[in-house]
Amino acid sequence: MSPTFFSFISKQYWCEFVPKSWLLFRQYQKAWCKKDLFAGVTVGIVALPLAMAFAIASGVRPEQGLFTAIIAGFLISLFGGSRVQIGGPTGAFVVIVFDVVQRHGYTGLAIATLLAGVILIVMALCRLGTLIKYIPYPLTTGFTTGIAVLIFSSQIKDFFGLSLMQEPSGFIQKWGAFFSARHSWNPMTFAVALGTLIVILLLRKYIPRVPWGIAAIVLATLVCSIFHLPVETIATRFGEIPHSLPVPSLPAISLEWGIIQNLIPDAITIALLAGIESLLSAVVADGMMGGRHKSNCELLAQGIANIGSVYFGGIPATGAIARTATNIKTGAVTPLAGMVHAATLFVVLLCLSPVVSQIPLAALSAVLIMVAWNMSEVSHFTHLFKAPIGDVGVLLCAFFLTVFVNLTVAVEVGMILAAFLFMKRMSDLSGVVSMSAILVDEEALKEVEDPDAIVKKQVPLGVEVYEINGPFFFGVADSLKDVLQQLEKPPLVFILRMRKVPVIDASGMHALKEFYYKCHKDKTVLILSGVRGATAQAIAKFGLDQLVGLENIFPHIDPALRRAQKLVETS
Repeated sequence: MSPTFFSFISKQYWCEFVPKSWLLFRQYQKAWCKKDLFAGVTVGIVALPLAMAFAIASGVRPEQGLFTAIIAGFLISLFGGSRVQIGGPTGAFVVIVFDVVQRHGYTGLAIATLLAGVILIVMALCRLGTLIKYIPYPLTTGFTTGIAVLIFSSQIKDFFGLSLMQEPSGFIQKWGAFFSARHSWNPMTFAVALGTLIVILLLRKYIPRVPWGIAAIVLATLVCSIFHLPVETIATRFGEIPHSLPVPSLPAISLEWGIIQNLIPDAITIALLAGIESLLSAVVADGMMGGRHKSNCELLAQGIANIGSVYFGGIPATGAIARTATNIKTGAVTPLAGMVHAATLFVVLLCLSPVVSQIPLAALSAVLIMVAWNMSEVSHFTHLFKAPIGDVGVLLCAFFLTVFVNLTVAVEVGMILAAFLFMKRMSDLSGVVSMSAILVDEEALKEVEDPDAIVKKQVPLGVEVYEINGPFFFGVADSLKDVLQQLEKPPLVFILRMRKVPVIDASGMHALKEFYYKCHKDKTVLILSGVRGATAQAIAKFGLDQLVGLENIFPHIDPALRRAQKLVETS
């Protein structure tokens, strides 16, 4: 058995996936219980309108949002790597879920969500949780702001009460249909939506401690019920919300490879969004209350929760930043608060579903418009225009592709652009430079008392010395190929210093191999200097030490120069 296998099954490896709930419940204190219960009930009430609103905006039934918040919310708290993470449906998924439902129906969404759950679990087991946090900020800002624009657009119909036979999915076509149907707007529906939005704004400004979403929804529902206002409600469009959770089962899923193949890009997008959103939420939670989350454990919980959500007819779920922040602000200490949040929603479903069914859709549209505004982060979006041109390009590309094409394409193209931008910047930092005129003796410098003193040494005639600065990867490999062509005639000895190479990849080693053959053809002896640490191990593993010759590979410049001098003298 290889050491890698033993490290995989080691106790240290699996400790990374022990949930925070298990660790904290073993030392649970009575003083925490009251705080967790209060926070859980509060955030459950806050999550109620959001769960249904996100479901409706996603093109599914409102109760499916509740099912997701209950099941996925409970599982994320039970198995997660954060003390106070609140999971459920979020605005980040609205666009991709709506697109998948339009193309493949709920069955296609179920397949994509199951695949995303598996992808998240694999990512967790491969310890990719820490890597997700390195996704560029302009990319996440770009598609988040784009999602906000699309959520806002999706609520115009219900906000104004427009009469549309079918709402187009495309952004331009959607707004064209709104303009064509502008004369069909309903003044009563618009009044309810606008009144709800004004209440939300007033609450946020003057009574910020009151959960604005549920407070505005309750007020709007009471007004519409008392005065019997003729506005569309959840019940009139979708029917009564059921009194209980469905029996756990999978929908009739077709496992045809063609269907699965079409859904794989959507599944990857869902998995990436779930990972990014949940880990970002966990980082925000760490900053608000201290401590440190377990990123890979959190990804594992997200995978389990998304699979569990589908079994109960739910939709994709992830960590919700706003609800997690509310959980912390109301005193949550442990994952029990997240479980209480799920239990609160279950009690509402069990006991108050007839009341919930009377919520006006216009009021929910006002809530989502406020959510879209919060998501847009306009100040952050505009501030990024002061960033380097490459980052602005990634930002705008992600934004416009999200709005005018779809989120899957935006994420894929944005990631590729960000990767190319990173490679370009690494190439700018790395390079092959000539040092043949004069060398500085670093070893001697260490023994010189005067820090400004420079100990120099002359390079023998017939010897060229070049140095690679920075990582030697495929972005720099091409620079090495041009070095010999730039010289008037091939030198007798070519010393390539690699003391500043922290890492070398397969392309770099292939370029080094080709460079050796070019030197050999020109009867030039290649000497490698500064080869040590990880670079030396990589070169040995690739077999380059045998090709170049161990007698021509040195950890420092001095023996390399002595070897070069000897070769020149004997030539």
